[in-house]
Amino acid sequence: MEPLLEPGERIEEEMSSPRPSDPFLYRTLHFKSTTAFEEYRRMPISHQILLVLSTLATLVAFPASSLLSRVYYSNGGTSKWVISLVAVCGWPLTALILLPMYVFRGITPTPLNSKLTLSYIALGFLTAADGLMFAYAYAYLPASTAVLVATSSLVFSALFGHLIVKNKLNAATINSIVIITAGVTIIVLDSDSDRYGNVIQTQSQYVMGFILDVVGSALHGLILALSELVFVKLLGRRSVHVVLENHIMVSSIAFVFTSIGFIISKDFQWVASEAKSFKGGEAAYVLVLIWAALSLQLGVLGCTAVLYLTSTVLAGILNAVRVPVTSIAAVVLLHDPMSGLKILSLMLTFWGFGSYLYGNSSKV
Repeated sequence: MEPLLEPGERIEEEMSSPRPSDPFLYRTLHFKSTTAFEEYRRMPISHQILLVLSTLATLVAFPASSLLSRVYYSNGGTSKWVISLVAVCGWPLTALILLPMYVFRGITPTPLNSKLTLSYIALGFLTAADGLMFAYAYAYLPASTAVLVATSSLVFSALFGHLIVKNKLNAATINSIVIITAGVTIIVLDSDSDRYGNVIQTQSQYVMGFILDVVGSALHGLILALSELVFVKLLGRRSVHVVLENHIMVSSIAFVFTSIGFIISKDFQWVASEAKSFKGGEAAYVLVLIWAALSLQLGVLGCTAVLYLTSTVLAGILNAVRVPVTSIAAVVLLHDPMSGLKILSLMLTFWGFGSYLYGNSSKV
């Protein structure tokens, strides 16, 4: 009599499928991961390759941009406006990706009207201000600290989304807000051990960097909420070319505002001398700024592709994962201090992201 199952088949099935007695969280994660894997297997091979490349771009490019911004200051750079320009000057790369869509796919550019134009101008101004705030943060804080504090943007995006777009705040979102806020607060308690080299010279600079990092996170959360409002009220669709158009318009206008500030501050007068005194010379100075700009844009394009190919859940997971990736890379490559309290803050931040994604994954 032949066996109904091949040897080991029953065991494999039992091991791969959760039992009713298993914890609810485990069963939920198992279901979501299995569903995601099945969706990936159903994708065309070209989409699978693009998703892998986009995931790598998101996990590598964003941390690289953060680290390079810190390298600029640690190697002799001083201008906040230069790093602000780096954050917004890479939009032509996105334009090069968008143009073939118009030419080869017959897509028509989204027509501009007065409301949409004013919205882009307002978002561009806020983005320019946001870039300046984060430039101060990377000037006065270690990269690992700056990126941890910047995770508070999730708190502000949830709050502004509730106030502006009328998104609901469920228990998981409120839980994530409390956890991430606690993680950021712990960093304040650990400020004395969070200094090394020429990252920080005075207590006032550290406090300024921390405060402006939080302000920049608040602006980023406001920008996300207003961008969602623009999509809901004015654009009404979220196809990939519309997202790219929005990014190009906002970034190009932010570039104009930042360039005006760069000229008014007269920082351009010191760029040549700054490059000469930069550790590694002028070539290193130029390469650091170019790669910082390119890596940021590659991260934006990678995140956009992930959103297009899957959902905001995976994009949110990658956004959560890149926080410890950036922190660990900063410790290894830039010798950032990593105390026990900062590790605790990192764990709380990761937990906060997980809570938010778990509570909101059913919406996307």
